[in-house]
Amino acid sequence: MSVRLPRGDGSPVDLVKTLASAADAQAAFTGSMPIDQRYQFDLDKLGALLRSHVAGFDKDFVVEQFRGGQSNPTFLVRSNDQRCVVRRKPAGQLLRSAHAIDREYRVLKALSEAGFPVPTPHAYCDDASIIGSEFYVMSFADGRVYWDPALPQESPQSRQAIYAEAARVIARLHDIDFRAVGLEGFGKQGGYLGRQIKRWTEQYRASQTDSLEAMERLIDWLPRHLPPNDEVSVVHGDFRFDNLVFHPTEPRVIAVLDWELSTLGHPTSDFAYHCLKWHLPPGSTRGLAGLDLTAQGIPTEAQHLRTYRGERRRSDVLDWDFHIAFNLFRVAAISQGVYRRGLEGNASNARALEAGERVRTFAGTGWDIATGATPV
Repeated sequence: MSVRLPRGDGSPVDLVKTLASAADAQAAFTGSMPIDQRYQFDLDKLGALLRSHVAGFDKDFVVEQFRGGQSNPTFLVRSNDQRCVVRRKPAGQLLRSAHAIDREYRVLKALSEAGFPVPTPHAYCDDASIIGSEFYVMSFADGRVYWDPALPQESPQSRQAIYAEAARVIARLHDIDFRAVGLEGFGKQGGYLGRQIKRWTEQYRASQTDSLEAMERLIDWLPRHLPPNDEVSVVHGDFRFDNLVFHPTEPRVIAVLDWELSTLGHPTSDFAYHCLKWHLPPGSTRGLAGLDLTAQGIPTEAQHLRTYRGERRRSDVLDWDFHIAFNLFRVAAISQGVYRRGLEGNASNARALEAGERVRTFAGTGWDIATGATPV
């Protein structure tokens, strides 16, 4: 087995993992299910590889597919008391830069060795004859995953602690010396925001169905207002609560999942994406706007930003309105792709057509923030 490690800025894939409401998502995407017919494979071949790389793995085992909306199909393997996770590329024709399983394995290995909370990577395999595509094996993180950022199942005190922990963990990621952990060539250094705006503009144009004034204005405004500071760090690209596994009883992140969009990029942009929930309504966008945050023990965006700054020992985070507007533009472009695939009848989510209205919501909110009509 060998590994090829390309460079890149992440893949233009769905960040919108579900179009259902947060409550529906918590129920629908928790746990595992029988393997989808498209991903059936030779269990004996997989078992032989697992026995050579995972300590305590037995010849008798069961494989199930996680229900969660991962872009890359992910499977739970049980052998006696041992559990591990297999993650592969999806079936069908793929974009050249998308679903880079080897990049995910590389960043997991580097961060795991640096002591950052990620699943322990066990093996990477580029032999597609085993399960139908290249794949990697990692440890199973047994804990709590939240699909609704309002954390309805928790107490106000727990919510406060959980939000503080999320800010601590992403701050720790952004402070990692990517050169020291072997990730210097993991992406281009500098110019991240300009490349991202270009990429998502192209993706939006490729899937555009209508002319939306707010999107056109953002496409014009964003490149002309790039922040002057070009800080570089490892960025996750999709740092949401449903990609964090919390300890079963403690407000502590034991693993950060789904590194498909990770690269070297601008840390403020990465944190701003994490903060979009404060600008979006509850329901299908899984937002917090309009909720009584104080009563629920959830920090305001400004409070969460202060926690992040404190963890990074920074006095300020510059150009916050730009980074929020950019990320709303980004998710609008992604949702447009979901909507277009829904119209063409080949979207993976049965409710993809609902994405069309979200494109307007994301773009309109982004333009309001860019112009100062909605203060941040």
